[in-house]
Amino acid sequence: MYNKRVSLYILLHSSKTMCAANTTTHAPLGVPQLLPRAEELAAMWRSDSLADIQSRMKISATKANEVQQLFAKWSTQPASQVPAIDAFIGDIYSGLQTHTLTADDRTHAHRHMLILSGLYGGLRACDGITPYRLEMGYKLPNGSGMYTYWGDAIAALLPVDAHVIVNLSAVEYTKALLPYTNATIITPKFLTVSAKTGKPTFVTVHTKIARGAFAHWLITQRIQDSSQLKQFIDLGYQYNATQSTPTEPVFICRTFGGLGLSVRKAEAS
Repeated sequence: MYNKRVSLYILLHSSKTMCAANTTTHAPLGVPQLLPRAEELAAMWRSDSLADIQSRMKISATKANEVQQLFAKWSTQPASQVPAIDAFIGDIYSGLQTHTLTADDRTHAHRHMLILSGLYGGLRACDGITPYRLEMGYKLPNGSGMYTYWGDAIAALLPVDAHVIVNLSAVEYTKALLPYTNATIITPKFLTVSAKTGKPTFVTVHTKIARGAFAHWLITQRIQDSSQLKQFIDLGYQYNATQSTPTEPVFICRTFGGLGLSVRKAEAS
């Protein structure tokens, strides 16, 4: 695996929280490739009742009202759209640090990244999108599941040269793509040494930020050779050969260096 020169493709997933169009000066570089399917889904949820949205999404009445308003305002008009990597707000995107990317970085990300999305299916990094909330694990108003709805359509978006996918996405989203691709999947694992036990352990917030930082590194360093993945050292992480496998490289940090990047308090365990 690590001595083979291949074309790497980055896989992320959307976040629940998004920003509005007037918060960025960046223009989208593309139109979502599955936009007609997104319009169909938006129409389904737009016609759903507040009570049904709350029940199906298992959220509070207040949050369900916010979701309903988002779908009521959802549009494909350019004036309401934000490039996907600028639109999402969350720990992964805190690590991605899009505001530090150059125009060339953004173009590279647009060509080498796919963001899995409940509403849009799959997004290139700078496809223009409008705020929404729709997770991949939800049931649709018509009773079917999101995975059934999307089928192999998202995997069909992968370019023919995506021989290796660096999977930085959550399982809820990868279930909509990985079963339909024959590409080699490399899933980095990020651990933090516990101050209590002295042993490497999984810390959710740290892992999310690290995934974004790893994507940022892949983009800005133009990493296209799988043998280079072990060179990642941001946020205090170091590659650990003992715990790694060819498809699951493990990175361990003794002191997590990304606390200031988090959108919420991220404390070491």
